[in-house]
Amino acid sequence: YIHSASVKTCILFVDDGSKDQSKARMQEVCDRNDGFFYISFTHNNGLSAAIKAGIDVAQSTYVGYIDADLQTTPEDFELLLPYRREYELVMGIRTGRKDSLGKKLSSKIANNFRRMMTHDGVEDTGCPLKVINAAYAKRIPMFTGMHRFLPALIQLQHGKVKQIPVRHFERVAGQSKFHLWNRLISPFMDCFAYRWMKKRYIN
Repeated sequence: YIHSASVKTCILFVDDGSKDQSKARMQEVCDRNDGFFYISFTHNNGLSAAIKAGIDVAQSTYVGYIDADLQTTPEDFELLLPYRREYELVMGIRTGRKDSLGKKLSSKIANNFRRMMTHDGVEDTGCPLKVINAAYAKRIPMFTGMHRFLPALIQLQHGKVKQIPVRHFERVAGQSKFHLWNRLISPFMDCFAYRWMKKRYIN
């Protein structure tokens, strides 16, 4: 993908400290590809910490984010990139989602509740395909569950958010770490934490 991107690109893998041998695969890929790099956690700190670590290490003007499960495709970054100069966050909306009914329903409930609490106007904050202005991304405050509030956290800095439909595919590798607690209950609690922080946030 690096050779077909419309902009100069490098790839940064983040090993989140899980015990699935992903670090060894990252090392192998990076050893045989120029412009491919990785960082590694000593132990698992969760998705938000992995995203924030990647953002903080990146030295580019823009940072793109995608999950390793590849239920979205790197090719669809090309749908987001044309808007990167006009918007501080350009993000996907998953179309034709290939998830289970339970996952889609819980995601819909959580998204509706988050929109009501944050007023971010975002349809699908869980879409793992985003391009962010790095200066704004590096100012995002770090907390567990941060990844659910990336649009709202950009808006706290008076950044603009653009949503673009992207493709979605069935999971072909790995296992989802999400269940009832972290798909519904935990996000609900995080929304109240966000509201508390929003009143005290200094831009």
